[in-house]
Amino acid sequence: MSESIIADFVGTFNSQKSARSEPIKGRILLSRKRLVLAAGEGKTQIPLSSIVDVAVGQVPEELGDFFNSTVTIAFERNDQQYVAAIEADGDTIEKFNSVLYKALLNGTEATVKHPARIGGRVTGAEFTPAKLFVKPRQIRFKRQDGEFTIRLATVTGFERLSREIAGASRPVLSTTHNRNGNATVTLAALPSTRKMSILGRYLRREYREVMEEIRDVDLSKPEKELLVAVYSAGDMEGIPLPAVLDMDASEVELLRSRLEEKGLLTDSEDGLQLTPAGRVVVNNHLEDVND
Repeated sequence: MSESIIADFVGTFNSQKSARSEPIKGRILLSRKRLVLAAGEGKTQIPLSSIVDVAVGQVPEELGDFFNSTVTIAFERNDQQYVAAIEADGDTIEKFNSVLYKALLNGTEATVKHPARIGGRVTGAEFTPAKLFVKPRQIRFKRQDGEFTIRLATVTGFERLSREIAGASRPVLSTTHNRNGNATVTLAALPSTRKMSILGRYLRREYREVMEEIRDVDLSKPEKELLVAVYSAGDMEGIPLPAVLDMDASEVELLRSRLEEKGLLTDSEDGLQLTPAGRVVVNNHLEDVND
């Protein structure tokens, strides 16, 4: 490989379509253009432009007897689809997965409308060119007039849509997320359904990990009670939180500050609101508070 290598490690792999033969040990090399699986005298080269899907920990049934910690890659060659299952230790696979997604997605030409909607108000924003970049737990878009980041902990929903852009129907990812205390919708069109599918796989995995981490957040009972009180605020309109919680205002302010630091509460024009992460935590802890 003449291009710069961004990942190089020893593992086992099997890249033959529907083969049940045991995987072989060799080197896995990744550049920004291709993935190479090299063993003995032979090697398999997979252009990144031919990869249509990436999954971690999911192995096709015909290969499942042989693999544990894996990255499974679906790619096309001569109008046929093949699967490469790559195995190594868990840390190596996690690092490789992150680098592979960045190689596949970073710098992708996109067209974004941001913000497309704030709360219930449709903005006058237009679709403008941008470049997509992915990082753990977030996605970032760089436009000529600046950049913006969507943290997955603030996301309340994803939806795949079609929109007419420059006279052509394009696949569009609609992301609803909390921004400065407001529900905000961002629309992003990618150049192909292949790129959209890979981004979708990345977001599903990262979002699942974010939610799993949030469910395990350590909270005191008063912190849980404040979250539930904010969650139930619609049923207690006009009643101050200190009265609801039977606490001093200074105690409530201290709890609020802690929960904002943990990314579970936000103070908006409409008052205290749960972030998406806060809603997950409340759903997980409602029984604790009621006990």
